[in-house]
Amino acid sequence: MLTYPMEERGDLPLYEYLYRRIREDILSGKLTAGERLPSKRALAEHLQLSVITVEGAYAQLEAEGYLYTLPKRGFFVSQVDRPPAPQATEPPAVPEEEAARQWRLDLKSNQVDASRFPAAAWARLTRQVLSEDGEALLRPVPHQGLPALRQAIAADLRDFKGMAVSPEQIVIGAGAEYLYLLLAQLLGPDAVFAAEDPGYPKIRQVYGKCGAACRPVPLDGQGVPPEALEAAGASVVHLSPAHHYPTGLVTPIARRQALLRWAEEVDGFIIEDDYDSEFRFSGRPLPTLQSIDRSGRVLYMNTFSQTISPSMRVGFVVLPPRLLERYRRELDFYACTVPALEQHVLARFLSGGYYEQHLSRMRKEYRQRRCAVLAAFRAGPFAHRITISEQGAGLHFLLRLDTDRSDEALRQRAEELGVRLGFLSEYAAVPSEAYAHTLVINYAGLAEGRLPQAVELLGEVFA
Repeated sequence: MLTYPMEERGDLPLYEYLYRRIREDILSGKLTAGERLPSKRALAEHLQLSVITVEGAYAQLEAEGYLYTLPKRGFFVSQVDRPPAPQATEPPAVPEEEAARQWRLDLKSNQVDASRFPAAAWARLTRQVLSEDGEALLRPVPHQGLPALRQAIAADLRDFKGMAVSPEQIVIGAGAEYLYLLLAQLLGPDAVFAAEDPGYPKIRQVYGKCGAACRPVPLDGQGVPPEALEAAGASVVHLSPAHHYPTGLVTPIARRQALLRWAEEVDGFIIEDDYDSEFRFSGRPLPTLQSIDRSGRVLYMNTFSQTISPSMRVGFVVLPPRLLERYRRELDFYACTVPALEQHVLARFLSGGYYEQHLSRMRKEYRQRRCAVLAAFRAGPFAHRITISEQGAGLHFLLRLDTDRSDEALRQRAEELGVRLGFLSEYAAVPSEAYAHTLVINYAGLAEGRLPQAVELLGEVFA
């Protein structure tokens, strides 16, 4: 008869303790395959338990395959392989994440200044959402995103970029890379994508991983030439006409019109990646391609990671009406990837005027920071050896160094000094000597108080 010290069960329910002990006996071989177990009533009387308790333990063991029943005969032990004996070794330690290197100077990270995050306003709006919209937070978010957020984005695009956009055209997603994935699927496996070269490498990487043909196309002084798209056999082009990364090129109106004509002629599409157009420091903001598109060929996309915080993984794409039905037919099974709380708070941040105020402050801050950085570099000991290219926009500029050393030699020297640099050649799919000795300087995180150290360190790198 099975005998177990029921007083040792601790906090376990009686049936759970009995189930575990019988299972251990089976796995250890104490109870052998084919062995008959006591009836439920007999075991209950022996252990002074209720029949229901024994019945619960037996039922669980049978469900997991440790026992089987034969009609009118009872419960029997199943054939179960005994697990291997445990090794008498120390369990492996959980590996620690590699600590991020602490650079003395980082001019490569394409990130805004996280210290300028509007924490007070964001915290206040979060509390409001939790107290006023608690029930709404528990409801599923529509696959295109929260209606209130899409309405707020549509209003912002109308008021500040002159875009007549319906909230129904907007799809919310967790950052640019996720939206690239959606667009690759939406435009189909037969689409041939063209990407600016040099350009943001993740664009080519994401489209390529989706199985799409993605071909780099060279730039001229005005951006992507339509004839380069024709030569590549492209049907879709991904570009940033307001301020190209990393070259900083701004596509003029005549070229934009030519690209729209190309898209109509080949029955293709343009993905307008408007990643940092909010930071234009001279003149009026440039009209978007979408705002002058009359044939529904432009898919407009943007994110809030550049304007609010690097960790704000909220992006959106505006689909032309001709693609909206296709999206809903083929891709509406995807759940929205942005948490409800974040969407509710961001909707209030936009509609309440906080976003406009924040952008106004940040434009002023970055305009001053840009001027200070440019002035310091042009007055530094290496001023006679550099040429700076900038368009009065964005959070980066190009610095070309007059040197015979290779980019790799410069990078190694910089790393020895604790300086992180990005080079234009890193962004090229097709290598070219024209990109050599040119640095992509991301200045957003370079506070004015650190400028003397930055100039000194760069002087050592360039020496």
